[in-house]
Amino acid sequence: MGCEKKDSKHDGCHKSNCICEVVRFIQRVQNTCPEVDCVECDTDCFMAPLGSLVSPVRGRVNTRVFSLLTGNGDYFKAVFRGGKRKHYPKMTAEETLANHTSSHHKHTSCVSVFFRVQTVFDSCCATIQVLQPLYNGHPFDITTDGKICYEKICKVNGFGPTNTCLTVDLSCFCGIQCIDDVYINFCDED
Repeated sequence: MGCEKKDSKHDGCHKSNCICEVVRFIQRVQNTCPEVDCVECDTDCFMAPLGSLVSPVRGRVNTRVFSLLTGNGDYFKAVFRGGKRKHYPKMTAEETLANHTSSHHKHTSCVSVFFRVQTVFDSCCATIQVLQPLYNGHPFDITTDGKICYEKICKVNGFGPTNTCLTVDLSCFCGIQCIDDVYINFCDED
């Protein structure tokens, strides 16, 4: 699908933002469960129903995870707070200090390039929820020396909810990549 769309009312062409169209579609497919279609590209954002990015479809899904690309091809990244509680247990001030000074402390970044659409509004704006990258069920730092590491992104095999949402102008992005259809439990209190 290209970024130019035929305008049926005016029988001509007008520019529309393809990222907006994709994100609107993702929101619709997250809210419906139509029949399964067969498609060749297994990460096409326009695949319906939700769950068709997973092969074979197992269990329930409620999220189509995607990444946005900036004009220069870099991942759009966001800082998040409030990863799932089981991943970030509350610690006392003494435990926090001990962890930061310990050589065994594993740093977990609060940066992600993975999102879930919450709402699309106006002509091309959206509220997107930042998803926490996970590796084998644990928080996973996708950065090296403060920069996004592509090799680490390839290792991500799960996503967790965060308490962070962003409002973005979708017309500012030049690419979108759908990653996976997954089930994320947003209400689970551990």
